[in-house]
Amino acid sequence: MTPSDRDATGLLTQRELTRPDDDLVQLVTPTGERHANAEFDPWIADIDLGALGRLYRDMAIVRRIDAEATALQRQGELGLWPPLAGQEAAQIGSGRALRDDDFIFSSYREHALAWVRGVEPAELLSVWRGTAASGWNPFEHGMAVPQIIIGAQALHATGYAMGAAWEGSDAAAIAFFGDGATSEGDVNEAFVFAASFDAPVVFFCQNNQWAISEPVGLQSKQHLARRADGFGMPGVRVDGNDVLAVLAATRIALDRARRGAGPTLIEAVTYRMGPHTTADDPKRYRTDDELAEWRERDPLARVLALLEASGVDIAGLERDVAADADRAAAELRAAITTIADPEALTVFDHVYAEPNSHLERQRDHYTRYLSMFDDGSTQNSTGAAASETAEGGAR
Repeated sequence: MTPSDRDATGLLTQRELTRPDDDLVQLVTPTGERHANAEFDPWIADIDLGALGRLYRDMAIVRRIDAEATALQRQGELGLWPPLAGQEAAQIGSGRALRDDDFIFSSYREHALAWVRGVEPAELLSVWRGTAASGWNPFEHGMAVPQIIIGAQALHATGYAMGAAWEGSDAAAIAFFGDGATSEGDVNEAFVFAASFDAPVVFFCQNNQWAISEPVGLQSKQHLARRADGFGMPGVRVDGNDVLAVLAATRIALDRARRGAGPTLIEAVTYRMGPHTTADDPKRYRTDDELAEWRERDPLARVLALLEASGVDIAGLERDVAADADRAAAELRAAITTIADPEALTVFDHVYAEPNSHLERQRDHYTRYLSMFDDGSTQNSTGAAASETAEGGAR
């Protein structure tokens, strides 16, 4: 570290907060070299070349799905899409560490975790197409639907984890959020509750360097993993573009949770290669040089380099994976045609567990409003048109 890496107060600058250092757990370098680590290696001892190839396949497929969904939004088929490009290792590595009975509480960018949990393409797209308030049944996939409110899922994960512990289960919960969410009250309150009650929860921060247009250096003057110290829980900082390091760190944290030792904060240092969402223009706040620097740390390229150095037929692997990725992308695109517009009055479904007069009064008012547009067409088409009008006003 050079003096230029610290500001006038001696605190860490954006450059120091984002570059690799001695505190960063890294098992595979950007050039594909495997680094031994006595603490973390035992946790990935089962990952042979075949398993590593499957992790690469996961990452390649979700990158292709992400690109296809972005294209669908640009073509007017989706209202919005939050790209995950660059964060594949952080999500696949942590997702593949989970047991089936562990529960995921995510934000809105965790499409790779949805892939790991078997979420169908139509279920993944419906929210972003505006045809459903949520995309899938959480209990069928062990994953809550995307949380748009920044950081709220950390509280949900903590409460779920505490409930699981009280019921005698050794299942864990895991909450995914970005670097900006660590400044939210909900996240810090979740830290307090989880640490106080030794909740079996893992807090997984994908530090992708930008909270929309605000750099991580504005969010924190120290590494985010160090925030765990003040709550009395361990914090670990891993190379979020290294799928093996992420897998090992998540397994360690999950084991700690299952043993009743409480929560862990993982800071996965990664990078959002695309925009915050398709409504964002990242060229307005970051440089081409920064983007080029992070391209050299690509999570997929380093796994390919390691596999090639280990004697794997890379050409054959890439050919097979590309075919699988193309099929997944085609299924995603085809799913658009299967997503029907909902009837307008379904907006009142699932708002409360039990009916109440307040909601019924709103439903009655909306029904009479819709009748103004009744031209003898089907309820579904009339409802869809009125729904679009109402949603436009709400926005």
